[in-house]
Amino acid sequence: MKAMCKGLLTAAMLLGSTLAQAQWELDNSRSSLNFLSIKNDAIAESHHFTSLVGFVSAEGKVQLGIDLDSVETLIPIRNERMRELLFKTVQFPAANVAATVSPEVLAIVTEGGVVTTDIEVMLTLHGKEAKLSVPVLVSGTEGSLLRVVSARPVVVNAETFGLADGVQALQSVAGLSSISTAVPVTFNLVFAPAGS
Repeated sequence: MKAMCKGLLTAAMLLGSTLAQAQWELDNSRSSLNFLSIKNDAIAESHHFTSLVGFVSAEGKVQLGIDLDSVETLIPIRNERMRELLFKTVQFPAANVAATVSPEVLAIVTEGGVVTTDIEVMLTLHGKEAKLSVPVLVSGTEGSLLRVVSARPVVVNAETFGLADGVQALQSVAGLSSISTAVPVTFNLVFAPAGS
């Protein structure tokens, strides 16, 4: 629990003082960020992170912090191995996503509309940065909520972020013939009006 709190704090710190400018703040209890691991070329298992922080500003600036210590695979020993061997959370406790949504899109969704678009995001993970094109569905909902959902899975390559050795370490300790370094990621993020 102490490690998870530290990771969430680090994720929040990555967002910086701009959090004070938030128009919408992430509702962690109603949001999810999931990823699939594919082992032995045939078995896919779904995992997720339980602690996320983030905001969307009135100008459309988006920040999301992911507490890597909060990885949940439903198997405690696997959680521990992912934290220690893959993410190395003592050194890299959080991942950060930064993006910008156009004011035109925000105007449409705050009036109850729905927009499907591709957003370029900068993902910072394991000390590496890379740009990803992410297809999203953005909508406004009852209660002035803002919902951002992946329109289709985003494939993140572990090698891009220096995680290939960690994948190999997981494969070795689990006695598997293979673990894919291409990881499909999906998300359902709900943002509530700041201060609500």
